[in-house]
Amino acid sequence: MNARRMYETTFIINAALEDAAIDTVVNTTIEFLKTNGASINKVDKWGRKRLAYPIQKKNNGYYVYVQFDAPATVLPLLERYFFLEENIMRHLNVAMTKTALEARNKFFVARAEAEKEAAAAALAAEAETV
Repeated sequence: MNARRMYETTFIINAALEDAAIDTVVNTTIEFLKTNGASINKVDKWGRKRLAYPIQKKNNGYYVYVQFDAPATVLPLLERYFFLEENIMRHLNVAMTKTALEARNKFFVARAEAEKEAAAAALAAEAETV
């Protein structure tokens, strides 16, 4: 049986590339995942950031976060892909456990409620001043 699991991967692309080249690397990575049976849940491009320490004599990188679910056989293929892709400087793949997913969902629900309460308080404060 080939069970599907939830994964997160964050990778750093060489920031010296042009924006079009960076988009090509991101799209190629996503297509690689889809071709190997993954379904993409979220792609978040964090953009260019300064690195904490130089990697390959570079001080800046373009960060990309991808959340997907896939069979366990995809992870070794993805590791190999990242190793061979010369424009990807670093990567981190994480298999999400059921506990971690539940904690994340609780966090997002609590954050949405706090934002809603803050917006209501702002409206009430604005109504009092008028």
